[in-house]
Amino acid sequence: DLDKQKEMIKEEAQGKKENEDSDDDISWDDAKEDLDKQKEMIKEEAQEKVVEIEKEFPPFAGLKEGGGKGKEKRKGKKASPDNLDLILDVAMQVKIELGRTSMTVKDLLQLGPGSIIELSKLAGEPLDIFVNGKEIARGEVVVINDRFGIRLTDIINPAERVERLK
Repeated sequence: DLDKQKEMIKEEAQGKKENEDSDDDISWDDAKEDLDKQKEMIKEEAQEKVVEIEKEFPPFAGLKEGGGKGKEKRKGKKASPDNLDLILDVAMQVKIELGRTSMTVKDLLQLGPGSIIELSKLAGEPLDIFVNGKEIARGEVVVINDRFGIRLTDIINPAERVERLK
């Protein structure tokens, strides 16, 4: 579809060139018309890239400039690695969960220095790794130069991640 439009514009440009006087004068109206067509083509290409990103990364689906939600569904091609450049600088929140528990307000108010809170996970059990609230992997604690880190031991497969988004 886009290739057809490009071909039509090229043919129109060639037809105009053949019909021009020998002075090769171009009117401002013709130049403006050509620029408008090029601008429209660029917008369509950008829209196709947005659609590709939305298909590859469902959390971005429907986002418009300014963070608003889009109302219409869009169709496009599968995203390619070249299109990932558009989102490489997007900040993602990463959380590592050591464990969970629940407490009554009474127990919570009795906590003080030295209190121990028992968590749901056992010692040595893998920690859960979340990106933007979605679990993507599991790992184990490591210490590197007096800092904690996580060694990934299991990455949730893409099909399972997509299923968890629903």
